[in-house]
Amino acid sequence: MLTNIVVVKRNAVAASALSLALYRHAWLFAAMTAVLAGTMIIPAYAQAPSVGTVYAQRKPITPTANFVGRIQAINRVEVRARVTGFLEKMLFKEGDFVKTGQQLYQIEQPPYQAALEQAQAALARSHAEKILTEVQLKRQETLLAQNSTATSARDEARAQDAETAATILANEASVEVAKINLGYTDIASPIDGKISKTNVTVGNVVGPDSGALTLIVSQDPMYVTFPVSQSQLTRARESVHRPDIKDIKVKIRFPSGIAYEHEGTINFIDVSVDRTTDTVLVRATMPNPNGVLIDSQLVSVELETGKPEEKVVVPQAALVADQEGIYVMAVEDGKAVVKRIKVGADIGADIVVEQGLKGGEQIIVEGLQIVRPGQPVQASPMPSSLNRS
Repeated sequence: MLTNIVVVKRNAVAASALSLALYRHAWLFAAMTAVLAGTMIIPAYAQAPSVGTVYAQRKPITPTANFVGRIQAINRVEVRARVTGFLEKMLFKEGDFVKTGQQLYQIEQPPYQAALEQAQAALARSHAEKILTEVQLKRQETLLAQNSTATSARDEARAQDAETAATILANEASVEVAKINLGYTDIASPIDGKISKTNVTVGNVVGPDSGALTLIVSQDPMYVTFPVSQSQLTRARESVHRPDIKDIKVKIRFPSGIAYEHEGTINFIDVSVDRTTDTVLVRATMPNPNGVLIDSQLVSVELETGKPEEKVVVPQAALVADQEGIYVMAVEDGKAVVKRIKVGADIGADIVVEQGLKGGEQIIVEGLQIVRPGQPVQASPMPSSLNRS
């Protein structure tokens, strides 16, 4: 009887231990399930990334025609030596603005000063000879009137006097040439403008065959020249509804995309068409008060060819291209959707959308690399300043 009681107690203890073990396993299983459930929530949350968006705007846009042009200085002078000699002085700072008549170089002067004095001495000698020939001529004329000399003697004296007068003219010309050559030893700026680097340094022999010593280009205003096809030029003339081509506004942009602050006007259209390109060279005058424009600089030229029209504009940063064309990603009902578009002209950092958008769409500009069509997204509007042209 006692044995049976012991066995029953042992079985009860075993059952209790088993129940406790099962309870612990059940609790551990529940904890693991909760952890696994938590890990399942994380990727679901990751499918709704935050993206930066702006709204497609409708703006009045003036139709433009774009060309590639070059800046050209109105006055461009290569400074050269006009006499030969050693270069003694360089009297300017490279890159500075110089005035008309400002001295730039000086060539050794003593040889040319000596040549001038020699020419002056020859002129003085010829004047002295002229005094003598005049006296001799008068004497011969007096003697001839008294029949005291031959006519040939009078004629010889007259010829001698005329020859001396011619010598005076020649010597006067020599003096002027010597003065000019001496003046050429001082090389001055012929225009106002910025001066380039010097190509010849002090101590070298320079002359007419030495090439350009330096370059000076005028600064304000400047020209911009660009080729225009005949059809584009005709459309531009007709679209403004004005007879004067100068009424077309000219704007330029630098290679960085930054617009130049001043507008220009067309002042010249070439009289002939380039047969190789079927284009006409057009030139416009651009103000350059701050010296921003540089001679021979490459720029983009925009001609306003019509009245402003309302167009949809989006940032260029929103554009995506694939094999089917260009599109943008928009946010609709909390999801990313593809909007196929046809683009037009660039407007600074923005671009005109000709087809595909009506305006007001919420366009993704940041986070495009992590977004897929149809994926839920969290739209975060960007500052309005980022959506200005």
